[in-house]
Amino acid sequence: MTPCPPDVARAIDACPPKQSARLSEVRALILETAAKTDGVGPLTETLKWGEPAYLTERSKSGSTLRIGPVKGRRDRVALFVNCQTRLADRFRDQFGDRLHIEGDRAVLVEVNGPVDHALLAECIALTLTYRLWR
Repeated sequence: MTPCPPDVARAIDACPPKQSARLSEVRALILETAAKTDGVGPLTETLKWGEPAYLTERSKSGSTLRIGPVKGRRDRVALFVNCQTRLADRFRDQFGDRLHIEGDRAVLVEVNGPVDHALLAECIALTLTYRLWR
């Protein structure tokens, strides 16, 4: 796996242990999904608003994806998408019965128990290819 940039690692490690572990797992899934998804290319991994963010700067294929804790909820983390896109609506339409989508920007993920990696990977791929299909 791609080494985690030090500032991103610090942001993930600053979270409570269960959130940190889940964020590390989601980070790995983002990188794996990007590598497997046509048109995405290499990601830029950085911080936005103090949270890990994944950008398709080279290919310009997608929208920014951020990950981080959910304020006031130690039992969840979130994948945040740009609220100016229709991504949350698309996730709700396609996966609303299997995902917890909050508002127009967040897919919430429990820190305890199993995660449906295939379902999250679909959301990640849609975000990283947003400009190709919108």
